[in-house]
Amino acid sequence: MKNLTERQEEVLAFIKTFIGTNKYPPTMREIASNFNITANGAYDHVKALEKKGRIHCDVNRSRAIGIIESETYTEEIIEIPLLGNVAAGIPLLAEENFNGYIKIAASNLSTGTHFALQVKGDSMQDIGIMDGDTAIMIQTQTAKNGDIIVAMVNDEAVTLKRFFKEKNRIKLKAENPVYPPIYSQNVRILGKLQYLVRSYE
Repeated sequence: MKNLTERQEEVLAFIKTFIGTNKYPPTMREIASNFNITANGAYDHVKALEKKGRIHCDVNRSRAIGIIESETYTEEIIEIPLLGNVAAGIPLLAEENFNGYIKIAASNLSTGTHFALQVKGDSMQDIGIMDGDTAIMIQTQTAKNGDIIVAMVNDEAVTLKRFFKEKNRIKLKAENPVYPPIYSQNVRILGKLQYLVRSYE
């Protein structure tokens, strides 16, 4: 659904208020009079609202403007599989069992395959990734220095850290000075952080 201009928002609000008060829609002349514009100007705004899917109207009949309720428009929702826990402190053995789905608006994600993991620990708290958050990852086997990734270390533990490739090893850096970096030559990247979900309950 396309965004409206400020004036289009005002015209739409006027039409809604008019219908709410009078139980019938305004004419082009009534819209024009309210905004001190010409009837042609009102017509242009009404047609723009119709084109953007906010109203329907028959310009050949008087008082033939109808509001299209916002509930008609639903953003695409993607179900992301929740695969278990990821350590954001000392690496934790991955619980790769399927734990259901988490629903995320498609507009928050880029194209690709995604999975979700529950964050455990506080090693990433300095960049706002907290214990109990849900990390939405996009599957990838590669990363650039500085990317926040989830990786399997030494084929046994999964952890969420900032990735750095050094000369002969991989450095996985925490974002909490309490935790030292993890160094390993056996790091398998599973995904890169794309979105974070937090519950305040």
